[in-house]
Amino acid sequence: MMAVMSIVDLHSHSNKSDGSLTPAELVNYAARKGLSALALTDHDTVDGIDEALEAAKDKGIELIPGIEFSTEYEGRDIHIVGLYIDHKSEYFKRRLVNFVNGRIIRNKEMCRRLSEHGMPVTYEELVEAFPGCVITRGHFARYLLDHGYTKSLKEAFDRYIGDKGPCFVPRKKITPMRAVEIILRAGGFPVLAHPVLYGMSKARLEHLVAQLKEMGLQGIEAVYSTYTASDEREMRALAGKYDLCISGGSDFHGKAKPGLELATGYGKLFIPEEILDRIKERHQWMKDHPEALKYKKILFTDLDGTLLNDQKQISEYTREVLRDWTKAGHKLVLCSGRDINSVGNVKDELSLNYPGMYLIGYNGGQIYDCDQNKTLYKIMLSVPQIKHIVETAGKLGIHCHTYTDTHIVSPEDNEQLRYYRRVIKTPVIYSPDVTSVLQGGACKCIAVELHDEERLEALRKKLLPWAEEEGVSILYSNPRYLEFFPSVSGKGAAILKLCELIGINPCFSVAAGDEQNDLSMIEKAGMGIAMANGKEEVKMAATLITEEDNNHDGLAKALVDLI
Repeated sequence: MMAVMSIVDLHSHSNKSDGSLTPAELVNYAARKGLSALALTDHDTVDGIDEALEAAKDKGIELIPGIEFSTEYEGRDIHIVGLYIDHKSEYFKRRLVNFVNGRIIRNKEMCRRLSEHGMPVTYEELVEAFPGCVITRGHFARYLLDHGYTKSLKEAFDRYIGDKGPCFVPRKKITPMRAVEIILRAGGFPVLAHPVLYGMSKARLEHLVAQLKEMGLQGIEAVYSTYTASDEREMRALAGKYDLCISGGSDFHGKAKPGLELATGYGKLFIPEEILDRIKERHQWMKDHPEALKYKKILFTDLDGTLLNDQKQISEYTREVLRDWTKAGHKLVLCSGRDINSVGNVKDELSLNYPGMYLIGYNGGQIYDCDQNKTLYKIMLSVPQIKHIVETAGKLGIHCHTYTDTHIVSPEDNEQLRYYRRVIKTPVIYSPDVTSVLQGGACKCIAVELHDEERLEALRKKLLPWAEEEGVSILYSNPRYLEFFPSVSGKGAAILKLCELIGINPCFSVAAGDEQNDLSMIEKAGMGIAMANGKEEVKMAATLITEEDNNHDGLAKALVDLI
């Protein structure tokens, strides 16, 4: 008699995310179908794992604790499956809390937009309708259908909450690279889920796989419910090229995906146990060689409102975390809208003397290497541009100054300049015509208004059409300061430039900030950290929001898990 080959399914969902079966029902169903192993990989949650493990105890089936992270890469939704997650680790639980917090912010905004479109719903009502679930767009669609706002789930997506719908709010997700890191830190085995579904060219997909491999990716879902024979051959070849294990799964959701069966997909899926055996072998190797999965990061941190407390100081705890960060071989970059001399003064006054440090000043206009004591990169406004900005501000009665390599250049000594220099120690040159002092331009100008914020806004609006034509960015660094700098500059551009100059993959970059002028670096970094005290638009763009503010070591407490 021929032996019956055991089968597995390494990708399935319960009603803890967007499946229809409870975790226990899913395990029982897998056992009835004769599976030897099942991975529960709910979207962005492990809430069903304990129930599934308990149900599997006497069923003769291995329940693999897993998760499926929803991530974003170049505007596309990319999913990373994690197998053998230590779902009880404190590290992993903290990361999920931050991940879910970002989803909650997005979901509340979607509720507001739906209400504006005549479909009143609150976030609290959604949670009550789907208790114990991580709320996804699938739940929004179900709610709209159940309450008679749409006639089908498809209509809900097509008219309202699809990617191009008027009520859709894109949530800033973690990158797939960050998901791989989180899974590895939690002792898991990261797998790129259903890559064929992303509709990427072969070259683009291979580029993504190469980046993920560098981060520690271990597998590709090469066997999947919707794949053709050609799709599977291509994914197996890609896995072989990058020395990745093959994984496979049905992506079973129960009634949420009619016609798609556990283990067999749409009828032809077959995932032999040998696939899992190879994953287990690789996973054991990973446990035996943890040093092979470590890599160096680079932190770009804003100063005021982020690294510094309101007294412009850092606590001993924050200092200790920065010491541990650099001791582990990671790079530290102090970023600010301040001139580069002032950033250097902060570094010296706080005794932040760590190896491998860099400074970014003028909102990305200048990059300075502390070890070599030299500027690596600099970009400036032209003299005519500076003249136009300063003169326009002057006509509105607003103070505006600029900079040389060593000095602030101000038209006069006044209340605004003295306020600005409370913490900025850079010396001043006074000249009614500030451009007469400059040689070749300056990295930025700053307008200061202490008593009437509407006057600054009037200046911004007046200069905006000119600035768009000239390639000049205008941003608030706080309600009293309006800054002007080259549009090709910016903190985000500086992140990419420094990573290029020193040969670090930008995927390994972390950026932290709180104000509007930090937004570009939050968006460009591999991981963006928004301070609890930060602006809402910064929080919307970030992948992580600190639990504490800048006066209570918020950044340091977020960095601990990244060291």
